[in-house]
Amino acid sequence: MVVLVAACAGPTATPAPTETPEPTVALTPTTMPTPSEVRKPAVAGQFYPDDAEQLSTMVDTFLAQAEEVGGEGHAWLEPIAIIVPHAGYIFSGQVAAYAFKQIEGVNYQAIVVVGTNHSAPGFRRVSIYAEGAFETRLGLVPVDTELAKALIAADERIVFDRGVHRHEHSIEVELPFLQKVCPDHAIVPVIVGEPSPENCEALSEALAQVLSGKKALIVASSDLSHYPSYDDARRVDMATLAAIEAMDPQRLTETISEYMSEGIPNLHTLCCGEGPIRVAMMAAKKLGANQATVLRYANSGDTPFGDWDQVVGYGAVMFWRGKENLADFVISAPPSPLKELSTLNSNERDELLAMARQTIAQFVETGTVPRFEVSEPNLFQERGCFVTLKKHGELRGCIGRLVPRRPLYLTIQNVAISAAINDRRFLPVTKEELKDINIEISVLWPLEPIEDVSEIEVGRHGLVIVKGQNHGVLLPQVATEENWDRNEFLRQICLKAGLPEDAWQEEAQLYVFTAEVFGEKR
Repeated sequence: MVVLVAACAGPTATPAPTETPEPTVALTPTTMPTPSEVRKPAVAGQFYPDDAEQLSTMVDTFLAQAEEVGGEGHAWLEPIAIIVPHAGYIFSGQVAAYAFKQIEGVNYQAIVVVGTNHSAPGFRRVSIYAEGAFETRLGLVPVDTELAKALIAADERIVFDRGVHRHEHSIEVELPFLQKVCPDHAIVPVIVGEPSPENCEALSEALAQVLSGKKALIVASSDLSHYPSYDDARRVDMATLAAIEAMDPQRLTETISEYMSEGIPNLHTLCCGEGPIRVAMMAAKKLGANQATVLRYANSGDTPFGDWDQVVGYGAVMFWRGKENLADFVISAPPSPLKELSTLNSNERDELLAMARQTIAQFVETGTVPRFEVSEPNLFQERGCFVTLKKHGELRGCIGRLVPRRPLYLTIQNVAISAAINDRRFLPVTKEELKDINIEISVLWPLEPIEDVSEIEVGRHGLVIVKGQNHGVLLPQVATEENWDRNEFLRQICLKAGLPEDAWQEEAQLYVFTAEVFGEKR
């Protein structure tokens, strides 16, 4: 039996429309649901691909990149609960996969998916979707009506209200993963309307009663901190995960209260699914879980797509019963970026080129990015960079970041994807083209403003011009490749910025920079 407990979304979330909950309706046994009983996808195309093949490939890739802790098969390990995030897959999908990987192929007797309430603010109780099915692009997930009835009968706070579920994403985004790791299982979708102690206790007790004696797994899907800076997120998320790992609901409540009272800029919550997490924690202990292990932590800033000024945290946690220790298998948080800058050696350059190629190839084919276990300290430097793609010697894409806000290897992944699919001068790169494309990387040293154009060294310096809303960038190697002298270099940077060719003489700000430029030897 699986219990999925889900909560709020990450940076890609779109608020669902508010709707008055429908009245509680009578239950009827469900075998083959009629169309009116099928809950349709609400966030397909927003949180995950709307195309079935793309969705299937993306989830398979995430799972393939996740590790199974405790050894293959881990017969000695008995997961009773997992916590998973539920933001947009490009941000949180890989973290979620670490939790789902641990239950892959396990023969659970039933599945309960518990989410949080985003779309019905007036709803205060616990709602179970008690008949029919949930539809995803991978097919129908039937509702276990018998188990739903038993949970509803267990406490008056638990009701059947379809309207609360109609636009709620917190359950929906977990189902494609569940369809992959536990195919052909029925579920009971549950939404906690208000994460009050009374609701959490009522639901956890009902789950413990109904699931007692059965092979059960509780999966709590909740994101962690919402919208603080990268460094603040790591600090508060580690505290939240420590409280969860202690399996202490009171410590979790105190941790949330402590950090929310600090006035941390842009911190909206420490965990959007406090209620679902508390339910999973309490029910898992009642069902025999005696250990908790943090499997993976990252935030949206640890992906090639995140903004370090405002991030959302994600954790994968497993509650389990066993005598062994998983300390050797725990995946730690990614290291913080290095502020001190150093020149890259040849091995580090080759590794970045390989990362760029693998990232483009995987993203073009699956919509996911490779997960790299990086150990070289220099690859954690905060440095701007550009990735240039050439096909048969002709430019095929070039995009970069002047101001770094993440470790170098993640910036490389980010701009490699952008150069391949987001350079508006070209159509997106196809999988078939990659064999004909050569990759060049320019890793930048910090920009330096100049007052006198005589300071520009053609062939050594790149140029940046800024005037009003206009700006342009030319890499150091461009002037050499085009045989430009200094005056032509200045003229071209003005044109690149959409300015008159002599704008550099008229109150425009010029910056120079140097770069480590290296490419594939093909």
